[in-house]
Amino acid sequence: MLRTLHGSSTPARMRYNDRVTSTPPQMERASRFLGKLTGPIDVDDLARAAWPLAVGKKVAARTRPARMVRTRLIVEVEDLVWKKQLFALSRQILTNLERHLGQGIVEDLEFRVMPPRREPQRAAVAQPALAAPDEADQIADPVMRNMYKLARKRALA
Repeated sequence: MLRTLHGSSTPARMRYNDRVTSTPPQMERASRFLGKLTGPIDVDDLARAAWPLAVGKKVAARTRPARMVRTRLIVEVEDLVWKKQLFALSRQILTNLERHLGQGIVEDLEFRVMPPRREPQRAAVAQPALAAPDEADQIADPVMRNMYKLARKRALA
């Protein structure tokens, strides 16, 4: 006889978060991700997508999977301390990557200290572009100034 949860007649092995599901939540996430893909799947893209799942949000925010070289994933880190700490955890990270990607895709990790990146910044005050002073602005009479500008424009065209 099957054991049930919360007194319902639904078997315990089919229940997830007090609701009946037909597919595990990981498969639902994977199907949403795969549905968005338009072209061929690159190994680099797969490794980059699996990195936050393998290391967690906080570590992923301070690291960046740069690229794959054969079966080695090159990961950029903030500083030497992060490099040493992640190197100590590399076996656990590889196990997590293998669980998410499958065996043989990422077999080794290399951590590199990345140069500090500067975020794009806006100017505090908008500065007008510095243009060369126009000689026509020295003409006091506005009619004569416009005539001079039109004549100059025709001569240079």
